[in-house]
Formats: sequence, C-alpha cells, structure tokens
Amino acid sequence: MDTEAQQKETIGRIIQKRRKSRHIIQGDLADIAGISPRTLRNIEKGLANPELETLMRICNVLGMVIKLEIVK
Repeated sequence: MDTEAQQKETIGRIIQKRRKSRHIIQGDLADIAGISPRTLRNIEKGLANPELETLMRICNVLGMVIKLEIVK
C-alpha cells in the first residue's frame, strides 16, 4: 500500500503533468482555482496535503474527475 507521502507525490505529478499538457502556467491555474501559487507549487511537489475541495477546484479547471475509493 502507498504511504501518505507517496500518495501526495503521485497526486502532485498527475496535476503537474495535466497542467503542462494543457499549457497552463502555475500562476494561472492557481488564480483560476482560487488558491495561492505557493499552495499549488507545494501540491505539485508532493509537500502539501490539500483538502478535497481544493483538489476538486484544481481538477475542475484541468478537466479532471476525482474518483474516491472507500476501503473497509
């Protein structure tokens, strides 16, 4: 199972890859998503543990969908 750090790094890489494929700079994505550029940088580097609402706003701008898995 992935550790929390690995999960944050994976999420960050996915967001960064999608952002770059859409030719969006970090500052623009942060502005449109309503977060600070520093927060976005930290998410992309895997240093931040963003709230679900923040991830949803980022994904909405990037045309992505979040799928949640409930583990029992």
